[in-house]
Amino acid sequence: MNMLIYTCVFCFISLGQCLSQIPTSKVASGQIIRYASFQSTYVQARNIDIWLPNGFSQEKKYAVVYMHDGQMLFDSTTTFNHLEWGVDETLGKLLSNDLIQNCIVVAIWNTGNSRYSDYFPEKPFLSLSSEDKEPILALGKKFIHRAFRNQQPNSDGYLRFIVKELKPFVDKNYPTKPDPAHTFMAGSSMGGLISLYALCEYPKTFGGAACLSTHFPGIFTNDHNPFPKALFNYISKKIPPKKTHLFYFDYGTETLDSLYEPHQIVVDSIFKANGYTNSNYKGQKFEGENHSETAWKKRLDIPMLFLLGKR
Repeated sequence: MNMLIYTCVFCFISLGQCLSQIPTSKVASGQIIRYASFQSTYVQARNIDIWLPNGFSQEKKYAVVYMHDGQMLFDSTTTFNHLEWGVDETLGKLLSNDLIQNCIVVAIWNTGNSRYSDYFPEKPFLSLSSEDKEPILALGKKFIHRAFRNQQPNSDGYLRFIVKELKPFVDKNYPTKPDPAHTFMAGSSMGGLISLYALCEYPKTFGGAACLSTHFPGIFTNDHNPFPKALFNYISKKIPPKKTHLFYFDYGTETLDSLYEPHQIVVDSIFKANGYTNSNYKGQKFEGENHSETAWKKRLDIPMLFLLGKR
C-alpha cells in the first residue's frame, strides 16, 4: 500500500508540473476549444477544454457534461501516464448512432497540488471530530499534494467556481440547455466523489452524475477510517429528489478499486431507501477491472447512455 501511495504522489506532482506544458489535445471526433488559465475567485486558475461534437451548430441546443481531471479525457499523447478516457471516441460514436442527445463536454483540468483539496467533500470532513480529522490531515503533512489550506478542503469553493463562474460562462457562450435536466457531472476516483457531492450541494443545478470508481475512503485505507461514515450520514441528509435526478456508480475489484465494494453497498442502500430505482439509479461491479483510465474508457459508454440516452 505504501508503494501505491508513492505512485499516486508522483502522478499528481507530475500533473501539476506539466500543467502549462501540455499542448492542445487532439481528438478523433469533434473539436476542442481551450480556455487557458481560466480565472476564478474561488480556486486556482486552470485550463478548461470544451469538446464540441461533429456537426456542432449554434442553431442547436446541447446538454452539458462537466467532467473533472480534464487533461486526462481526450489525448493519451499529452497525459502523464499516456492513458486517456477516450471521451471524444465514446460520445462521438454514441452521437453518430443517434443513441444520446446532443451534448458538449466541459473538461475541467485539475491543478496537481490542489486536486485533493478541490475534490474532497468539505462538509462531511468538517463534521468529523478533531481526532477523526487527523488521519486525513496527516497525509498533507507528508505529501504536499494532499495538504488542505487552513486545515480543511476547498471543495465548496471548487463547486462555487463551477456553478457561479464556469457554468454561466459556458451557458453564455454556447447554445446549451442550462436546466438541471440537461446538466451533468462525471468523474472517477476523487472526481467521482466530488461529482456525488456536487449533486447533493446543488440539486437545482445538476440533474445527474456519473461516478466511476468513486474513492469513498478519501484516504488509502478502510482501516480505522472515520470518513466514509461521515460521508454516508451527509448523503442520507442531502440526497437529491428521486424524481429529478440520475445517479450512476461503478467500481472494479483490483488495485484501489478493491477498497470500494463495502462502501458502494452502503451507498446503494441509502439511495434505495430514499426511493431510487433502476430507472434513475445504476450501480455496477466490474470484476477484474482496476483503477485506471484504461478501465474507465472501456465502460464509459454505459454511464453516458444512462445520463444522456434519449428517453
